[in-house]
Amino acid sequence: MTHDNRLGEYLRARRAALRPQDVGIASHGRRRVAGLRREEVAVLAGVNADYYTRLEQGRERHPSAQVLDALGRTLHLGPDAHAHLHRLAGTAPAVKPAPTTDRVGPALRQLVDGYPGAPAFVINRTLDVLATNALARALHSPFERADNLARMAFLDPAGRRFYARWSHAAQATVAHLREAAGVDPDNPRLRELTCGLTEYSADFALLWNAHDVRGKTQDTKHLLHPDVGPLELTYQTFDVRAAPGQQLVVYQAEPGGPSAQALSLLGSLHATTVRPAR
Repeated sequence: MTHDNRLGEYLRARRAALRPQDVGIASHGRRRVAGLRREEVAVLAGVNADYYTRLEQGRERHPSAQVLDALGRTLHLGPDAHAHLHRLAGTAPAVKPAPTTDRVGPALRQLVDGYPGAPAFVINRTLDVLATNALARALHSPFERADNLARMAFLDPAGRRFYARWSHAAQATVAHLREAAGVDPDNPRLRELTCGLTEYSADFALLWNAHDVRGKTQDTKHLLHPDVGPLELTYQTFDVRAAPGQQLVVYQAEPGGPSAQALSLLGSLHATTVRPAR
């Protein structure tokens, strides 16, 4: 497949990720292909098998929105992945990505620092860390550089220890980058980042080729910090309307729970270590 056949690559990857039992198909004997067969996807979606084959091969590039919706249901695509499918096919509204900036304005920095008891930071579409508050810096202190969430997870040795559920965190990280690729496929920073990660991390390359797509909204993080032990934190992500492409991420612990106590201790330890430097 060529680089221009992004729709076909995506369909093929999502087809390979489904097993017959996932869609209620009985499977007998050894199958020669990973996941579903093209003919099975076509039947389940109610489209002609030859037409679906042409879609995957890039010989048909203008499917209708109805066909894409049927394929999205058949392939069990979530909302973010479904929207990504439409963007790849050109059926999503033709909205050119707004110019992005990595400059964090003073009002947003003030807001980030306004969460003294919660780690808060600002990222861009490629998961570069643009601004942090003191507790976020303390939380990410095990890393050599807290500069990019994907690089930290895949290339920094601290990543596999810091993320207690590393596989889950790794999958989510790559899925976020895949969504960014659908929104702004020509982003040079995204190309630079993914090429570097693919070259130096076989785990990243495997997940990148799976074409899983998921936006960064909310989830639970299971972390292991060398100074305070295990942390279970939920996070919320907010789009920065004044700076398209930027997102504010805020972590929080269950009030009064062990993780809240550990975060408080972490903040105290960090304040103690940085005060003499000032």
